[in-house]
Amino acid sequence: MRLLVCTQAVDLDDRALGFFHRWIEEMSRRFESVEVICLKEGRHSLPRNVRVHSLGKESGQSRVKYVWRFFLHAWRLRREYDAVFVHMNQEYVLMGAWLWHRLGKRVVLWRNHKMGNRLTDIACALADSICYTSPESFVAQKPHAHQMPIGIDTTQFTLAAKPAPFDTVLFLGRLDPVKKPEIFLAAVDLLARRGITCHVDGYGDPTDPKAPHVTVLQELILPLEERGVLTWHPGVPHGETPAIYRAHGIYVNITPSGSFDKTIGEAMASGCVVVAANNAVRGIVPDELIVDPDSFQDVARGIEAALMLQPDEREEVVRRSVVFVERGHSLKALVDRLANLVR
Repeated sequence: MRLLVCTQAVDLDDRALGFFHRWIEEMSRRFESVEVICLKEGRHSLPRNVRVHSLGKESGQSRVKYVWRFFLHAWRLRREYDAVFVHMNQEYVLMGAWLWHRLGKRVVLWRNHKMGNRLTDIACALADSICYTSPESFVAQKPHAHQMPIGIDTTQFTLAAKPAPFDTVLFLGRLDPVKKPEIFLAAVDLLARRGITCHVDGYGDPTDPKAPHVTVLQELILPLEERGVLTWHPGVPHGETPAIYRAHGIYVNITPSGSFDKTIGEAMASGCVVVAANNAVRGIVPDELIVDPDSFQDVARGIEAALMLQPDEREEVVRRSVVFVERGHSLKALVDRLANLVR
């Protein structure tokens, strides 16, 4: 079977979407060929049975040209694919479903955000199947929705030969409001003022450097760095993140429930004890490590609880976390499920 994939970016250096390169590689093993339409094309190294077709954002094209090129590719390639997988961007379904249905192509939409609107409802109605990972996703209650693995590459995200020091804490993600970085920073400040010492690293940049909240975050980060409480690093390409996870004992993710942030699974597979606000890991992560994403006091409590775990308790949390990812959320499991959905 041959697959058309529609996505935002094919770019190993994209700090938010670089992971999708590995998804495409894995798809190439399960499908005869993979055609990829992307908004932006960057550095990539894909198998011979994969072809990438950009809409031109990397060269500053206009929206009108994006739409024209999308239909051009979808029509020109019509004999080269049997089904369509749309990753994240419902706009592709809203534009292309009428064509794909007339051509007899099955359409599968991946959407995993907590929020949605009338256009989301229309896109879901036009798709033959919908994929999500979090039970609290907007699309989870649709009758043709399927809960999927989060797709962690368990050959890349692996345990370190030697566990990281217990007192190393990591925050890795975009400096955007949905990630709650200001709550994390306030929690770190509270722990330091209470005399609870640990080494804290943050990695990430804002999607929009000129957004109003960025100035506030900089004002929070600078004094913490000056006091030696925190070291903040720029965002890094996805390929560099496995080593960063393995160098830390605790990973903090306070993105609210509604979308199952893949970084949680990456950190788990890499041996971190995860402090999270996501109900999807409740029962795997001890209850004391599940926190309120709107309370810096509760996030500080969760980090302190992770720091206070005894060695045998930490080993058990890591063991359960690794098994959770390997058995239910690996990239191979995701692509296996996807292959069944598009047939």
